[in-house]
Amino acid sequence: MKRRYTTGIKASVMLIITIGVAAMNWTRESRRAYAQTNNGQSVDVQGDKPFDQKQALAELRKKIAGQEDKPAGEVFKNIQVPLFKRLPAKYFLGAMEFLFSKSIGVDCRHCHVEEQWEKDDKPTKQIGREMYALMLSIQDNLKKVSNLKSANPVVTCYTCHRGQAKPEIELPELKKK
Repeated sequence: MKRRYTTGIKASVMLIITIGVAAMNWTRESRRAYAQTNNGQSVDVQGDKPFDQKQALAELRKKIAGQEDKPAGEVFKNIQVPLFKRLPAKYFLGAMEFLFSKSIGVDCRHCHVEEQWEKDDKPTKQIGREMYALMLSIQDNLKKVSNLKSANPVVTCYTCHRGQAKPEIELPELKKK
């Protein structure tokens, strides 16, 4: 029993250290940019016109017609995440929608300039890239934790964000019985 308890403590400490090291590597510019996004909430700097994400994605799918099986890095401009570059273009938009839009509760404009998707004008785009690298780092380190029930533990953006641009860091109050 004691061994299981100390192993759990070691695993928790390793995870905390991993997150701490990754947080230290989060650049000063990224932290400043995050603060400029209204505490992580998407700031609409393009005016108040409504944005139809479904329509925007449908238009992008039309634009890539005939190139769906090519690697996304050959079809779309300025993809910097190696895994996304290799992903077939037909899956890229869905991956972006699931991993980012749904997982952190924002639309495409949170990171992208509408109709100029390749631009790096918004700091949240670089933050997203760095946070994705953080997620991969945590997943790699989780594999080193002994006694996990899963041989392939999975961490996603949703693990922390829970559909919110800014992850909740306060624990919910315990309900009194």
